[in-house]
Amino acid sequence: MADYSALLQHIPVDDIAKQLGVPESTAKSAVEAAIPAIIGGMAANAKDEKGARSLEGALQKHRGVSPKKTRVADIDTDDGRKIVRNVFGAKQGDVSNAVAKTGKGDVTKDLIDRVLPIIAPIVIAWVASKLTKKEPTENPGASGGGIGDLLGGLLGGDSGGGGDLLGGVLGGLLGGGRKG
Repeated sequence: MADYSALLQHIPVDDIAKQLGVPESTAKSAVEAAIPAIIGGMAANAKDEKGARSLEGALQKHRGVSPKKTRVADIDTDDGRKIVRNVFGAKQGDVSNAVAKTGKGDVTKDLIDRVLPIIAPIVIAWVASKLTKKEPTENPGASGGGIGDLLGGLLGGDSGGGGDLLGGVLGGLLGGGRKG
């Protein structure tokens, strides 16, 4: 997986484990598997103009929101469910299943379905903070620069399960953008 250690520091893995009633190692595996899926889903959406505009709106909404480590009870999981729905659309179940297969240990589709809305607001705030540090481009879509380049860069150095996931099953599910 690309180096998401900075992002992982903002995710309350221990609290997620307690909330979901799973060992911390299982929660960490689920989070580590879900991070590249969310970023990859956002990258797939950024490949078309409509998806890029929608993503830009979501990132604007989360700009300035600190992706700091917090308690699960303080995370807006309703917003997280909306983010997950917008990123994966009708493919959410298929994506969760594919992500679960890349997780270590007892990571299941159900666990991924429960983790995604918890971490999605943190991931999008983190991506928005990264985008804020870059110069804006005229076209935030796939034609170069902006969101597409940022997300591609975040996925770029990927050498672990996330890359295999995005290059294989998840890439096939999401293709050039969210369908459905």
